[in-house]
Amino acid sequence: MKIGVAMSGGVDSSTAALLLENGGHEVIGINLLLCEPFGSAADDAAKTAEKLGIEFHAIDMREEFRAHVIDKFIADYEKGLTPNPCVVCNREIKFGRLLLEAEKLGCDGIATGHYARIEKDGGRFLLKKGLDESKDQSYMLYSLTQNQLSKALFPLGELNKPEVRQIAEENGLVSAHRKDSQDICFIPDGDYAAFIERNAEKTFPAGDFIGTHGEIYGRHKGIIHYTVGQRKGLGLSFPQPMFVKSIDAAENTVTLGKAEELFSNELSAKDVNLVAAEGITEPTRVKAKIRYHHREAEATAYPPENGAMKIVFDEPQRAVTGGQSVVMYQGDTVFGGGIII
Repeated sequence: MKIGVAMSGGVDSSTAALLLENGGHEVIGINLLLCEPFGSAADDAAKTAEKLGIEFHAIDMREEFRAHVIDKFIADYEKGLTPNPCVVCNREIKFGRLLLEAEKLGCDGIATGHYARIEKDGGRFLLKKGLDESKDQSYMLYSLTQNQLSKALFPLGELNKPEVRQIAEENGLVSAHRKDSQDICFIPDGDYAAFIERNAEKTFPAGDFIGTHGEIYGRHKGIIHYTVGQRKGLGLSFPQPMFVKSIDAAENTVTLGKAEELFSNELSAKDVNLVAAEGITEPTRVKAKIRYHHREAEATAYPPENGAMKIVFDEPQRAVTGGQSVVMYQGDTVFGGGIII
């Protein structure tokens, strides 16, 4: 097969390209230029492709990335939500536009360095966790369609990170000891609020911190500075720890609550994508994660009504956050997921 590999310059995608080439595939390296500065990562991707002796293309996708990922990220924060741009990028860019570009180059499919697995069960493609639980990225991939999964390969799905670095080092890849990226790629300094103000070309006014019964505690510095569950950086003093419970963009208020007030038993999700089933017609038992680093929790998913799916947890969950993704599992298989309303 001819496979286009999304090569970021990091050790994971570089090793994925190496493994595919060693496995007898015809490999093309594709570096997506998403946001400036492109820097050493793009250079490392080109160097790796040269070392592997594979064809290499750098494709400018800044316009698409801004339209589908950055602009949506900003718009969601303006609504008081806390989005996960990586989920959107995977669906729209890496397995959307990249797949189209790879097919133009004659590729049969695409591969990335994600730690996840794909298995075919009858006529359905299942998305499964990577065997390295500490690096598993299936959460970030739940929104992929059956067509996208049918044309995707995850060569690292059965490896752990030390094994990947060892393979890269043994084969002299320049990325063998490159540090993993920890931040959103288009906000490398982690200052979300400054990025949003700069790119939205407007400021976000101060408003009231309020309590769960409407009492006014003080003034916040703009809703984009806060997210549900946040404790630090409130600039207020209380006799007990207080946390952001909710954000109301229309009223420009940030509601604070005690630790025990942050828990809820259920949520609703929109834009639901079911991976393991065509649909559900009755309550279905799952384990659900309400954010990437959150522990799975026993829950029941209900058939969607009016475009939204209700998920009820056996035990209350802390800081369910609008804009984040809830991902449901059955064993090591992704059942599906959606965006928390």
